[in-house]
Amino acid sequence: MKSYGLRYVEEFGGRDLVSGLAFERERVVNRPISLMEVCGTHTMAVARHGLRDLFPAGLRLVSGPGCPVCVTSAGDIDAFIEIALTPGVIAAVFGDLLRVPGASGSLSEARSRGARVEVVYSPMDALELAADERKDLVVFIGVGFETTTPAIAATILEAARRRLGNFCVYASNKLMPPVLDALFSDPDLKIQGVLCPGHVSAIIGAQAYEPLVTKYGIACVIAGFEPADIIGGLIRLVVQVDAGMARVENCYPRVVTREGNQQARDLMFQVFEPVDAKWRGLGTIPGSGLAIRSRFKAFDASHRLGIKTGQVREPEGCRCGDVLMGRLVPLDCPLFARRCTPLRPVGPCMVSSEGACAAYYRTEGNRSTKSSSI
Repeated sequence: MKSYGLRYVEEFGGRDLVSGLAFERERVVNRPISLMEVCGTHTMAVARHGLRDLFPAGLRLVSGPGCPVCVTSAGDIDAFIEIALTPGVIAAVFGDLLRVPGASGSLSEARSRGARVEVVYSPMDALELAADERKDLVVFIGVGFETTTPAIAATILEAARRRLGNFCVYASNKLMPPVLDALFSDPDLKIQGVLCPGHVSAIIGAQAYEPLVTKYGIACVIAGFEPADIIGGLIRLVVQVDAGMARVENCYPRVVTREGNQQARDLMFQVFEPVDAKWRGLGTIPGSGLAIRSRFKAFDASHRLGIKTGQVREPEGCRCGDVLMGRLVPLDCPLFARRCTPLRPVGPCMVSSEGACAAYYRTEGNRSTKSSSI
């Protein structure tokens, strides 16, 4: 099935996508357009393909809270480090988490102090590690949105089936619709449309955004990750803004349906239940997190190890929270490319492969020109 972008080229007589985007933008007179891409994969794709330099004047695209590592609270990062430093424990993590700073350092620094921290590529890898290391407790550090959570749920069910008592999960997973609700309710957020995350949407379905569109009147377009997908999605957002419309459009039908993946959602909520959760930069958002249900408490690291998260101050001068809320572009952070670089990150947005600051650094480097915040 063709993307909207490819169909646009065909239907408009071969006009290329960039010209098409400029054409649609020029129809909106006397006002700039501010759009947000929520997904961290979109953020990196825009940077990787240099799409931002191709946008027409007056069109601004800011990043939102779609990087799971970036939105993980500093308190949770410290909890990860506490777990790793616990004797007899192996912390199994995704590589993006290693260098994310908390108040007490990072997982990478904990490993240098003797903690056993193993990088895995899936929760099932952590389960197999537990099967091989029976004398130690393997704790998988769970972060992510609805895309990765069903796989974690399946791993917990498999651990229960195999009776692997030396495996558990520290759950720091998040839900997308509640954070978008909190974001859209912010009166300081001046955006007219959102490029919705393709991977998450494959699970929750296009229908998940319909209540938000009705409530806030913000256009939502689901797009894939190829340049044609992204530009095509932006075209549809500009068309909606021009027409004064706000609706959900699915420009990624080869992957996303209106209903989403009900089986994956059932699996997720069989093991997890919604709870209030802390987000970096956004505070506590009701019903936005996921906790392991009590009947699976044997696989809950918080229960097994008595881990409690506390309030942790953000690093001085770090503006990751404002970047995640779309209030600030990374170039406007006073630490960007100065005190905060990929080699010496101050905040998580410069660490993660899906972080907005890391994406901007790759394309902007040490440029001194700064764009205005929203």
